Amino acid sequence: MPKYDPAEIEPRWQSFWEEKGMFKTPQYSELPKYYMLVMFPYPSGTMHVGHVKNYVIGDAVARYKRMCGYNVLHPFGYDAFGLPAENAAIERKIHPQDWTMKNINTIRGQIKKLGISYDWDREVITCVESYYKWTEWVFLKLYEAGLAYKKKAAVNWCPKCMTSLANEQVKDGKCERCDTPVTIKHLEQWFFKITDYAERLLKNLDKLTGWPEHVKTMQRNWIGESKGARIRFKVDGSEMQIEVFTTRPDTLWGVTFMALAPESPLIEHIVLPEFHQDLEKFLEKVGQQDRFRRGSADVEKEGFFTGRYVINPVNGEKVPIYVANYVLMEYGTGAVMGVPAHDQRDYEFASKYGIPIKQVIKPLQDAVVGKAYDGPGTMINSGELTGTPVPDGMEKVLSWLEERGLGKRAVQYKLRDWLISRQRYWGAPIPVVYCDHCGVVPIPEKDLPVRLPYNVQFLPTGQSPLMLSEEFRKTTCPKCGGPALRDVDTMDTFVDSSWYFLRYVNPTLTDVPFIKEDVDYWLPVDQYVGGVEHAILHLLYSRFITMVLHDLGYLSFDEPFENLFTQGMIYKDGAKMSKSKGNVVSPDDMIEKYGADTLRLYILFMGPPEKDAEWNDSGIEGVHRFIKKAWNLIDQIISIPDRANGQLTQEEKELRRKLHSSLKKITQDMEGGFKFNTAISSLMELTNTVSDYMDKIPQEDWNTGVLKEFAEKFLLMISPFAPHFAEELWHRMGKDTSIMKENWPKYDPNALTVEEIEIAVQVNGKLRDRIKIPVNADQDQVLQIALMSEKVTKFLSGEPKKVHYVQNRLLNIIG
Repeated sequence: MPKYDPAEIEPRWQSFWEEKGMFKTPQYSELPKYYMLVMFPYPSGTMHVGHVKNYVIGDAVARYKRMCGYNVLHPFGYDAFGLPAENAAIERKIHPQDWTMKNINTIRGQIKKLGISYDWDREVITCVESYYKWTEWVFLKLYEAGLAYKKKAAVNWCPKCMTSLANEQVKDGKCERCDTPVTIKHLEQWFFKITDYAERLLKNLDKLTGWPEHVKTMQRNWIGESKGARIRFKVDGSEMQIEVFTTRPDTLWGVTFMALAPESPLIEHIVLPEFHQDLEKFLEKVGQQDRFRRGSADVEKEGFFTGRYVINPVNGEKVPIYVANYVLMEYGTGAVMGVPAHDQRDYEFASKYGIPIKQVIKPLQDAVVGKAYDGPGTMINSGELTGTPVPDGMEKVLSWLEERGLGKRAVQYKLRDWLISRQRYWGAPIPVVYCDHCGVVPIPEKDLPVRLPYNVQFLPTGQSPLMLSEEFRKTTCPKCGGPALRDVDTMDTFVDSSWYFLRYVNPTLTDVPFIKEDVDYWLPVDQYVGGVEHAILHLLYSRFITMVLHDLGYLSFDEPFENLFTQGMIYKDGAKMSKSKGNVVSPDDMIEKYGADTLRLYILFMGPPEKDAEWNDSGIEGVHRFIKKAWNLIDQIISIPDRANGQLTQEEKELRRKLHSSLKKITQDMEGGFKFNTAISSLMELTNTVSDYMDKIPQEDWNTGVLKEFAEKFLLMISPFAPHFAEELWHRMGKDTSIMKENWPKYDPNALTVEEIEIAVQVNGKLRDRIKIPVNADQDQVLQIALMSEKVTKFLSGEPKKVHYVQNRLLNIIG
């Protein structure tokens, strides 16, 4: 009997699949299409088994869908631009391109050793010219549509990464990449107008029925819809006005101050000259505070009086204008109308600075003394609207304001425009030049790509290395032919990943990024698999870019991903795997020790794939024992000579019933949503059942037909999970085609029919025996069989007085 040797089997079949082009996907087919996509990785070095989980899940689905008769697109690539490569260049004296391509080669090799069925002809690498040319094209299309613009703005600045960050890349006031506290800088930056699509991004979530609800909730919360009113306050003694957005227009009569965010551009136009010096000191102090905690309820409120006032439009009262640390530029207009009686933060601020507190809502019950009241009640001290109930009367308040031209209904979103400028080298260049004569000039599409120069200096200066490259900076204006300077910032890497799923369809085109008819055939993506950590950033940006390209006529769909699955992480020693924690498990080590199929099976068997799971060395040992047992069992069955078999015995009927009930359940697990762990558990149970039969029945009495049916169907069922194992034994069975070309097996409903079952027999309510009866036998038949049992009759005295029968379950004899 040949020993199970994955080190010999797996490389051989990987070469076979590659030589035969088994993973290549025809662009069109008579078969229904299925686009199976996993989120592509950042090539930071070697992978650990936590990374591998994503790809193994995707491959199990892809292989299963092929067997179900689909034309499956299953591509792979690399999100290859980004800060870590450039940081490595500075720290290790290695060029980002060299570092990145070296890592890509390593990861590609690791994935191939796993037997993942990617169509490598469609591989996409975002840092190569043939790809980032079209990332630049995406920028130009947004620019032409008025959705890309440049402005000076207060931006999040990571002092370690030396670059600006979008709001979404700041977690708890820290850079999501390096965990360094973020500060504020004022820079000229490029933005995408994602806010123009806020309402659509929000409403479209309702039609994404194949997305997890918690992911949609995260996106809804990030977009952050609020309904209320926009109201303008005139600055006293000036033509200037300050607009505020409020969800509580019913409290307008209680405004006793106005507060501006420290980053507001209005400040320099409002503050009196004699206050400038002290204001600068205040702003410097606030600038050292964690901007993302400033708005928290427990942070001390601090402010600076500008010396100016605004006029409350509903009652004509003058109220002072402050700059306040708890007001954030990201929300509303960066200006807040202070209503201290009915907002706790305003209450604390007013109490500290001696500002009047004016009650305009009478509570339904006694309010807590010393705190603002923000519940329901009745409007008071509010002119002709006094007596209006709130919140039920909110519509009346809004109508009253609109009728008098004092305000208008509005919807506000927490979502801010997407900051895409990065002061770094390793990213897609922004395809514009600056000409003294023509201003900002986009590069014509025919002149793309704007190429990154290889020879640059990597210095931790906070400026893009491209600033120091005369070769890159100096150019000519495409419009007038005069001297011009290129933009030296590069694009956020989320721009690269916001459209890569389109490029997989036509990865080698040079004249267009993709062909509309081809993309419309393949997309939306049928199944997208990736980490929940991308629920806001990548998914939101991808949806936005897809909507824009749809609106510009390049796509026929406006949502890129029909179904989304977010897998859990793999932990070791109670912590997420990372090199710094020293708890990384290398897939290479596991493949060398156990083989790729054992690793694949264990990852899928660890638990529900959407849940986090703890790596356990004894767990993978157990899976390896299973695969060796299955190997020996099937190899033994293969070696049995065929012979004629008579009518099936009861044991053989039960064995066949177990086979087809397992097949039915595993099919349901695969169709019902990523229940790989229970599918593999069923395969383990089935293996044990067949092994028990072969141990119990003499070899000369084995039913070879039933056993070989088991072997064939078992290999088909396990092939999405352990493809090398299945392919090897499939050929050892004498099959002359690849198992990848086979159809998923169908279960036999007749095999599931149970002819005989076992039921309990009670006498006077006490269990006395268990008997076998024909399925669905009537009460009289069952009673006659029961009375043939000595265990039953010895507890009866004479004829039964009464009989109670529960069909196919229980017989109770009273006597």
